[in-house]
This record gives sequence, structure tokens and C-alpha cells, in this order.
Amino acid sequence: MPSRRVQKAAEAIRVAVSMAILTELKDPRVRDVTVTYVEVSGDLRHAKVHVSVMGDETKQQLSVRGLQNAAGFLQAKLADRIDMRYTPRLQFKLDQGVKRSIEISQILDRVLPEPLPDAE
Repeated sequence: MPSRRVQKAAEAIRVAVSMAILTELKDPRVRDVTVTYVEVSGDLRHAKVHVSVMGDETKQQLSVRGLQNAAGFLQAKLADRIDMRYTPRLQFKLDQGVKRSIEISQILDRVLPEPLPDAE
């Protein structure tokens, strides 16, 4: 289990990267991106930023590639906003959790019986 310090750093990184993507990143490939959570290594030198992207798989891959290309810019913004000894190296991963939950919901709708109407 990560320490309290690592958890606080992960949350601060999530907020800072989210704001930088939303307000300062001008890459047209990066649209409809939400930072879902961040995993930080114990030494705080590496951070995996998990993002959710609305759209089809092509748009998702394009957005992740755009984020990876902008990693240096986002690290610089992170260094400006958070006072840490080392600025973590950012790595972006596509979070499939939202997509999977929608798929599971659709499967459940197909296999579960319809609720009975109230008899009055």
C-alpha cells in the first residue's frame, strides 16, 4: 500500500496535469481527455497518468500519442505548480474502466429479465 506522502503527491500531480491539459495544452489531437488517477513510484521520480478519452479507439490512441508527445511540456508545468525535489517523469496510459463499465451494463441489460410492472 502506498504511503500517505505518495498518495498526496499522486493527487497533486493529477490536479496539476488535469489543469495543464485543460487550460494550456494546445495540441489538436488532445480533446475530451479526463485524468482519472495517477500512480507514483515510491521515490516520486515516475508517474503513470491514467486518462479516459471520449470517442472511438482511433481518437483515444491519437489523444494518448499527443499526450506522450507533450509530456515534457506537461512536466515543466508540473514543476512550476508543485514544489518537489524531483519532477516526476510522466507516462500516459489509457484507462479502459469507463468503457468496460458501459459494456458490462449493456450485457446486463440484455441478459437480465425485464422488471415486472406493478400490479394495482
